Amino acid sequence: MLRYVVAFCLLASSLAQDCQVANIQVMPNFNRTLYAGTWYAVAKKDPEGLFLIDNVVANFKIEEDGTMTATATGRVIILNNWEMCAQMLATFEETLDPAKFRMKYWGVANYLQSGNDDHWVIDTDYDNYAVHYSCRVVDADGTCLDGYSFIFSRHPTGLRPEDQATVTQKKMDICMLGKYRRVPHTGFCDTTT
Repeated sequence: MLRYVVAFCLLASSLAQDCQVANIQVMPNFNRTLYAGTWYAVAKKDPEGLFLIDNVVANFKIEEDGTMTATATGRVIILNNWEMCAQMLATFEETLDPAKFRMKYWGVANYLQSGNDDHWVIDTDYDNYAVHYSCRVVDADGTCLDGYSFIFSRHPTGLRPEDQATVTQKKMDICMLGKYRRVPHTGFCDTTT
């Protein structure tokens, strides 16, 4: 009986939820210096088209001129059966909100993904978890028609138990709860780079 009550509460909550992209809240007072460093994708919601499958590791860096860049690796399959480790580079254009960036892919990434994505940091504690969001196509009703999201951890083994509830709430806030899949780290890119 309790699980039906919980399911009903989640359903009622999702029906009342505001999924307008323009109303999604991002990390207040985002500090990119604290954010810099290595992050391991532990879960993700994929967009349409070819995208990184697993073994996703991103490294964010603040350059000498103050701009933020990122490198990332991850396993992809191209041409239906060719498995490889993709290496990507992205540069970030700042916006008026420090937690919202415009991301430009360079190198092989611009063939795997669209080249300019909004890249929002929804939440992070800087030391353990981060929730990223990108909406590539906004529907006529203001909701996201094609988007993706990463749940990052500073730890390759995954999120700490104490971070689970916060991350689950953030998944709900961006209207993507139940749309994620786990991202394993098997060491594939460690041996193929």
